Amino acid sequence: MIKTYVLDTNVLIQAPYAVNCFEENHIVLPMVVLEELDNLKKAEGERGANARASIRMLEQLRMRGDLLEGVALEHGGTLRVEKNYVDVKLPPDLPEEKADNRILKVCRGLAGQQDGEESEQWEPEQEKPSRIILVTKDILLRIKAQIIGIRAEDFIKEQVSDRDEQYTGRCQVFIPEEDVKEFKKKGIPVDKAYISDESGGHSCPKLWENQFLLLKADQSVKKTLLGRVQGDRIVPLEYKKSKPYGISPKNSGQYFLQEALMQPADKAPLVIVKGMAGTAKTFYSLAVGLEKLLNNPTGEYRRIIISRPNAQFDADIGFLPGDEQEKITPLMRPVIDNLEQLIDSNEEKRYEDEAELKGKVDEIFGRGLIQTEALNYIRGRSIVKTYLIIDEAQNMTPNQVKGIITRAGMGTKVILLGDPNQIDRTFLDERTNGLSYASEHMKGSRLCWQITLNASECERSELAMDAVRRL
Repeated sequence: MIKTYVLDTNVLIQAPYAVNCFEENHIVLPMVVLEELDNLKKAEGERGANARASIRMLEQLRMRGDLLEGVALEHGGTLRVEKNYVDVKLPPDLPEEKADNRILKVCRGLAGQQDGEESEQWEPEQEKPSRIILVTKDILLRIKAQIIGIRAEDFIKEQVSDRDEQYTGRCQVFIPEEDVKEFKKKGIPVDKAYISDESGGHSCPKLWENQFLLLKADQSVKKTLLGRVQGDRIVPLEYKKSKPYGISPKNSGQYFLQEALMQPADKAPLVIVKGMAGTAKTFYSLAVGLEKLLNNPTGEYRRIIISRPNAQFDADIGFLPGDEQEKITPLMRPVIDNLEQLIDSNEEKRYEDEAELKGKVDEIFGRGLIQTEALNYIRGRSIVKTYLIIDEAQNMTPNQVKGIITRAGMGTKVILLGDPNQIDRTFLDERTNGLSYASEHMKGSRLCWQITLNASECERSELAMDAVRRL
């Protein structure tokens, strides 16, 4: 059954290619969408870039036919601009001057509904009410559409599974007691690992390349081992005894994290780390980076670059005083806090001389060992031999993540850190953010190592831990 999809502006702003994702169905763009694209075309950052990309796409279609009549798309279906239905009435509490409500008027007009009466422009054979679907990233607009009887959906092309079903990069399995010694020496085949259900039945789980495993001996479950999937075998961790920059893992999640971070860039060029605040994601990533550059300078990396999605050179940050680094510094304060703990490991005397501590941090930045850059300056570059940390990566869009990962040059290690439950960006959630998107699509790659740190592995103050349990 051919359907008609009415697209909201925010769909094109997030995914300019969205018009190619509806197969043989019809796409309708209300005139107000073109007006909003026009208002956004000069915007800085990804919003402006995607608006301009959408406009260029419409221009290409205009050259091929009449957009009011409909232009055939390469992948099937048609796209047209709708300028009618300005006289369609909405409920009194939906003001007609609002852009979202103008989109609803188009949907209602297409569906042939005008306060319960058939529209004069309604053509039942072409567009039936059940076939008119509003596609928008705006939850409130979807709610308003439902209230007035319009079917509404989210754009799910880039969505992944719900949080509980997302890939964690880790798994707990059992192995036969007699294979424990063999595992410690050279590993065991993956088919030796199994999981047990409530009825006592055994089954072999689906294991992905580089997935971390907590192995328990089936005859004595207190015997636990840590391993990783490598091809058709489960092998012990290589860096279990390492102490990067003097830091020791405190739980199994940090052992897994250390293993992924310590691997050389040619073996593990992409590391994806998810976990709540306090699980030492940024702290441990910096520790390993400093270990590679200062304690054991093998020349593997030239520098550490740290960037955050909220540090972009757009209109907002442009009003801050100073040069590039001075503008970014306030947004990088969490990174500096972690550096202070790493540089001076003596907790009792760390803050006795604040000036000395600040001098040590400034020296690292002054030597160029650690650089902080706006995300806009990371994209589009070919970064070579760099330990690249993208903090708060849950605030990235899938397109931004693609732009970062695909720009990694030879010898560069890209580390994506974030918590999908702490998203600050409009129209992103735990299913559509770039961190979750990259995690789901890169699982199984031999070049990608992933780990999700559990809440129980949070290493914070007693108050913070109590708040995690209670709030």
